[in-house]
Amino acid sequence: MSKTAALPGFHLLAKPTGALCNLGCKYCFFLSKKNLYPDSSFRMTDELLENYIRQYIEAQKAPLATIAWQGGEPTLMGPDFFRKSVQYEQKFRRPNMIIQNTMQTNGTLLDDEWCEFFRENNFLIGLSLDGPRELHDAYRVDKTGKPTFDRVMRAAKLLRRHKVDYNILTTVHAANAEHPLEVYRFLRDEVKADFIQFIPIVERDNDTGFQEGDTVTDRSVKADQYGRFLISVFNEWLQKDVGRVFVQIFDVALAAWAGAPPGICAFSETCGTAMAMEHNGDMYSCDHFVEPKYFLGNINEKSMARIAGSAKQQKFGRDKLDSLPDYCRRCAVRFVCNGECPKNRFLKTPDGEPGLNYLCAGYREFFRHIDGPMRFMAHELRCGRAPAGIMKYTKNGQIPQVVFKPGRNDPCPCGSGLKYKKCHGKGG
Repeated sequence: MSKTAALPGFHLLAKPTGALCNLGCKYCFFLSKKNLYPDSSFRMTDELLENYIRQYIEAQKAPLATIAWQGGEPTLMGPDFFRKSVQYEQKFRRPNMIIQNTMQTNGTLLDDEWCEFFRENNFLIGLSLDGPRELHDAYRVDKTGKPTFDRVMRAAKLLRRHKVDYNILTTVHAANAEHPLEVYRFLRDEVKADFIQFIPIVERDNDTGFQEGDTVTDRSVKADQYGRFLISVFNEWLQKDVGRVFVQIFDVALAAWAGAPPGICAFSETCGTAMAMEHNGDMYSCDHFVEPKYFLGNINEKSMARIAGSAKQQKFGRDKLDSLPDYCRRCAVRFVCNGECPKNRFLKTPDGEPGLNYLCAGYREFFRHIDGPMRFMAHELRCGRAPAGIMKYTKNGQIPQVVFKPGRNDPCPCGSGLKYKKCHGKGG
């Protein structure tokens, strides 16, 4: 095996303020990362910004590059920092290259100036919002412990007023997990969200802040809770919102049933092409593994392309598949789950093998629940019809089984060429 591999493209989540944030969200896994840089100002320099943009664009072999910002809280850098970033993008972009800009923010510092900048430069904004006031403010508080709901809702209104493209990132945790429809309907009807991403909070209970140990905090969502949460939202979405509201995990699932790639690393068979870069140029294997043993190198000392294609990072990506327990390999929904994110694989399987995902029971229940509708919608796609057509058959959130249920010896609707009993009907 060669020491490095030339990747055609990779994703890099840049953190210009490191772990520095103006909030003190109780479940945030990244705030403790400031301990890795005890003497830092936590501000990316202009020199590093230019170096980052140049190297990242040069490393992308495809005619598309996505500049992604996160934190901490990236808006602490101020708008001028990002104006410079856009200038460097134009300086280094190749002819006919498309450059996209994204930012994940808590929204509390947004104003008209920010939103005008986002709109003028076609930024896609991810806004963190955990549901209605009481559910959001349970854990998303500022450094003094004060609630943040009103400030985030103000940000959502500003983004809509300025016609900025944005989606909502909602974490699912102990405080909101038992209120799935309240959360979903609030995001859909009051926030007017068209794109929603649900992120389960699985917070390790340790003193290091790293992905260590096999116990979780009381703030963490339970596996069965998360499964029920997704099922409740899916049933509502299936009846009313297919083709109108886009929920990331539903899109991932439909891609799997249609035989397409999942689009996000958590549900891919392998990973390793989505890395993180700290405010000083240090690169790590993953945003969830900003830890010393997953340090890959600094772009001021090595080329970003070589770091991304290093043998260490290749192994990190392959380990997602290589460490998958036999219990998971035999699972009927492995094709869509693939063991999910390695950060959550700290339980043992029923036969004692390590590496079972903490959320396994919830995912298994959810993916089994959506099997029929997903096969129906995948079939619609293959026939050149919109998946939203499924809503014609829904009644009280249910679909008549005759609409989509193939016989055991019929060809599987997923297009694999196998009989249904040997494919998605296996073990059913």
